Amino acid sequence: MLSLHPKKRKKTQVIPVRASSSNSDDRRRSYWCLDLIDGGRRRRILRLVKTLIRRRRHKLGSNTNKQALNSHSSALEFILSMADSDQILVEDELFVKRITLNRPRQLNALSDIMITRLLELFLAYEEDPNAKLIILKGAGRAFCAGGDVAAVIRAINKGDWRLGANFFWKEFILNYVMATYSKTQVSILNGIVMGGGAGASIHGRFRVATENTVFAMPETALGLFPDVGASYYLSRLPGFFGEYVGLTGARLDGAEMLACGLATHFVHRTKYSEVLGQRALELANSVFPWKKKLLQLEAALSETKFNDSVNVAGVIDKYADHPEVKETSAYRRLDIIQRCFSHRTVEEIFSAVEKEAAKRHEDWIAGALASLKKASPTSLKISLKSIREGRLQGVGQCLVREYRMVCHVLQGEVSRDFSEGCRAILLDKDRNPKWEPSSLDQVSDSMVDRYFDRVDEEDWEDLKLPTRSSNLPAFAIAKL
Repeated sequence: MLSLHPKKRKKTQVIPVRASSSNSDDRRRSYWCLDLIDGGRRRRILRLVKTLIRRRRHKLGSNTNKQALNSHSSALEFILSMADSDQILVEDELFVKRITLNRPRQLNALSDIMITRLLELFLAYEEDPNAKLIILKGAGRAFCAGGDVAAVIRAINKGDWRLGANFFWKEFILNYVMATYSKTQVSILNGIVMGGGAGASIHGRFRVATENTVFAMPETALGLFPDVGASYYLSRLPGFFGEYVGLTGARLDGAEMLACGLATHFVHRTKYSEVLGQRALELANSVFPWKKKLLQLEAALSETKFNDSVNVAGVIDKYADHPEVKETSAYRRLDIIQRCFSHRTVEEIFSAVEKEAAKRHEDWIAGALASLKKASPTSLKISLKSIREGRLQGVGQCLVREYRMVCHVLQGEVSRDFSEGCRAILLDKDRNPKWEPSSLDQVSDSMVDRYFDRVDEEDWEDLKLPTRSSNLPAFAIAKL
């Protein structure tokens, strides 16, 4: 058995992969394979095996042996691809399609494989007359903590920014399909919902938050900007709450998401003691201590006739609660947020927040000021302009513009803050990024405007949105 880290071998689980009785292909025979959850390690293993196979081929003169090695290499690729496919789990139940994001150890961060598979599934279900309802949820303690940008950063560091652009291209297409979907999507937002996880849920018809939900768009701390269509949905929050959330990366709980409109429903686990019998409740507590009511909701959805979203809403309403927003919540300070974040420039917003923080000794405004100070100056400026333009654009226009912006970010011609932010926050984790430009006054309007222009490079093209059905529901038509 090959191992890249022999000293840590005890932590690697070895599992048998049994042949499929329905397929006689050699790749389906029994093999032993490392059960590697991390995609990067899995790819390194595969590269190493291929290298060893190529070296052995030079020593073989028999075509039979070569064919055997080719078969072995294909089998290993097949086994590893099967492990990749486990990142998305699918369950069919009558007219309901349940999709589970299944990378719990990575907080279900969206890999390229996951995005590709989700796009395939959503497009297929739209053409499937037996698919009436799609339920999307995450395994473990997160719905989805964002996009897995590790491969993007590696590509940028190697000078291949277009590989990263391809990742965002597919992700934005998925966001557009979800936003203009002809069938009903219910996203169970139990746990962390950040960045790309918001893009995979907020665009859908129903978003069910819980007391475990933690929402944020933390991109300005990474040298990026709220993308995945965030300039569309943040700009439509009450007042200037979207600017506050987008610029500061503030975290919202489930009650706040419901109050501002990011969530359509809130399901509280303690509400279901009357729905479950006492014995069933005790069993659910022992097996799924925080999922029992969500399982009940899913079961109820599965038993309903899904002629339209009105029926789905009626089912969810029976399980929904209306929690009070905490007294300390920033959402109870919309008047202050209006005064601070309605200003035209980031500099004016920063100054207004400083003045409010000096007058009020409240955690939320102090946190907002601290976040603005730590964020990339370039990110703050392009994020504000993006959200403001999003107020007057449809979701498709927002995604096309955001794709232009993200390509400029990946190119790094104006600023390389995205690479630096990922280094400081995700890779080295020193949490001390060195932004360049380092202050707001060094980021000129002309520098900001470049992010919104077409990329001046051969063979580059704007995001091409897929043609959508002419028979879309009113919910989707309103976004166009």
